[in-house]
Amino acid sequence: MLQKIGFQPGINKQITPTTAEGQWIDCDNVRFRYGTPEKIGGWKQLGDDALTGAGRGLHHFVNSKARKYAIIGTNRILYAFSGGVYYDIHPIKSTTTLTNAFTTTNGSTSVTITFSGDHGIGEQDIVLLDNFSSITNSNFAAADFDDKKFMVTTVPSSTTITITMPSAESGSGATTSGGIRVQHYYPVGPAVQAKGFGWSLGTFGGEVAGEPTTTITGAINSTTTTGIILADVSQFPDSGTNFIKIGTEEISYTGISTSNELTGVTREVRGTDAASHGAGDAVTSTTNFVAWGEAASGDLVLEPGMWSLDNFGDKAICLIHDSAVFEWNSAATGAENTRATIISGAPTASRHMLVSAQRHLVFFGTETTIGDTSTQDDMFIRFSDSEDINNYVQSAETSAGTDRLADGSQIRGAIRGRDAILVWTDTALFTMRFVGSPITFAFTQVGTHCGLVGQNACVEVDGSAYWMSENGFFRYAGKLESLPCLVEDHVYDNINLESGNQMVSAGLNNLFGEVMWFYPTTGSSVVNRMVCYNYFDSSPQRPVWTVGTLARTMWEDSAVFGSPHATEYTAGNDSSFDVVGNTEGRTIYYQHETGTDQVQGGSTTAITSNISSGDFDISQTTQRGSTTGTATLRGDGEFIMKIRRFIPDFISQTGNTQVTLQLRDFPNDSQASSALGPFTVSSSTKKVDTRARARAIALKVENTAASQSWKLGTFRLDIQPDGRR
Repeated sequence: MLQKIGFQPGINKQITPTTAEGQWIDCDNVRFRYGTPEKIGGWKQLGDDALTGAGRGLHHFVNSKARKYAIIGTNRILYAFSGGVYYDIHPIKSTTTLTNAFTTTNGSTSVTITFSGDHGIGEQDIVLLDNFSSITNSNFAAADFDDKKFMVTTVPSSTTITITMPSAESGSGATTSGGIRVQHYYPVGPAVQAKGFGWSLGTFGGEVAGEPTTTITGAINSTTTTGIILADVSQFPDSGTNFIKIGTEEISYTGISTSNELTGVTREVRGTDAASHGAGDAVTSTTNFVAWGEAASGDLVLEPGMWSLDNFGDKAICLIHDSAVFEWNSAATGAENTRATIISGAPTASRHMLVSAQRHLVFFGTETTIGDTSTQDDMFIRFSDSEDINNYVQSAETSAGTDRLADGSQIRGAIRGRDAILVWTDTALFTMRFVGSPITFAFTQVGTHCGLVGQNACVEVDGSAYWMSENGFFRYAGKLESLPCLVEDHVYDNINLESGNQMVSAGLNNLFGEVMWFYPTTGSSVVNRMVCYNYFDSSPQRPVWTVGTLARTMWEDSAVFGSPHATEYTAGNDSSFDVVGNTEGRTIYYQHETGTDQVQGGSTTAITSNISSGDFDISQTTQRGSTTGTATLRGDGEFIMKIRRFIPDFISQTGNTQVTLQLRDFPNDSQASSALGPFTVSSSTKKVDTRARARAIALKVENTAASQSWKLGTFRLDIQPDGRR
């Protein structure tokens, strides 16, 4: 007899396939709408270019001229996207004009650029070369360098850097005449996060953000152990074994004299080479960091380069994580040819930033003393005067102010809610509510043991905030709620929180009532999975969750552009459209919910979608102590069942869909496909004949071809009992 197969909406991975009778247990690129599964919408690349680095910030807004902008921050470059074109608006940290500064070697792709003093540039930083005059004795031409961005390959010393060309030098060795201008982009940070305990976790040869810095007052040679005098020792430790870095050399010392001279000096420590250093060379304290071959004293976290993005009217406000904040005026004449500039008077080191509804610029995990990065406090909050992002003076005439949260070790993130700003630490949730003079904002703790896993792991919609913690999913809509999750073990047993908590990002797709979280799995340093909660279809009795392989580093909803936009990152060496020698991979910027496929660079790729059910079996109806020939689903596995045909039912279908009946007799058996399966089902298929025989049968629906989509209805099976063995 024909029997309808009914399944509850959502995926349940908290139980076994045998227990999940009448439920779906796995899927990819599938959503539920009105309780029914369907293939998700497609996506297409926006613009023709790939962006350098990993997308770590995304914000949409419309300016006063009704022009729509997307501000995209990667870990290397800040872009403005409008009208299908990307504009480089990244702020410049320093500009240096050099003369006769290039050196090349026959047969090598490396180019050395020599500065007259300390350049302050690090490996993988971006430099823009322009005003290039001429070059001789080289196969390279001035046009190969002029108005081009390069990723720095190595930093041999405080006065030299190298860049890498696409081809080798074939001349005798370049000489240059005239000048060249080197513009150093503000560093943002690495593409991925590193976290751990143990060996080889230090910053050997690198730059440590936020550590005390000064200069040496006189030149020293490679063997000097006395007479190393620092210009300023106020922030440097003066007892025990401590370390400094000058150029690429690390030096240990045990004390500091009253004349600022280092005592107990040992040269070329931590595997570095001794070198000569000139007066005025930069000195960085590296006491709290380890090098190759040394064990860390605690957990080390090297967070990825990240942005906090918002807008203050026409101005895009852009904060580099743990660094300075910048503004870019989208309404200025020729705005696309201008760059973001630092906001004067604002803090210079903050973890997070947003603009309040009352138009305060609010900083989280910021400095207690503006301009002194050594005073950065991960739990400290500072906000500007209303309507004045340059004024942070607390007085009776301003609404600027500060506060410090008490529960947690660091502020993880914050978002604007319907009537308050929501602020998360690593352990708790606070509301930041505008109350006016004299305190401006009142802070109230509204949740404990519900901290935010990472800066971007929260969204707000219709007065409800959703976020991911290190121990579960939560919602706040006036009260704290733990969000029931039927895929929780699947997510938390496989997520890479040891090195990826700041990689987790949340996205809202209000077209379908979906909140998504994108995260890296164990063994992956980049985002490669997603989990989605459908707040339209969910109920307290049945929360609707899906899982999948959609990998996005940032996501922005449809409010400005009419459809969601998102970034996808691919690691590796990749000469994207604007940086020569890029080793940080590329980001593609997509528009979602368009068509049925992935469209990138003019190429169309099918989006594979599938959904699988738990096992179902049959029993026979008992009447007056005797079994009848009528079989019913939701049995106990007592009887073998025989399926002779199934009747497909799709609410909508474009192209073909593959349907597989997966068979097994016992829960620990491997699944096998039914005879003749998988079956190709088109919109005109009325029935499919098969020869399926098993104690338990599961259903899988799959689509693998381009230009195809489906929305499932209610299948029917022609089944009958076929004995007990």
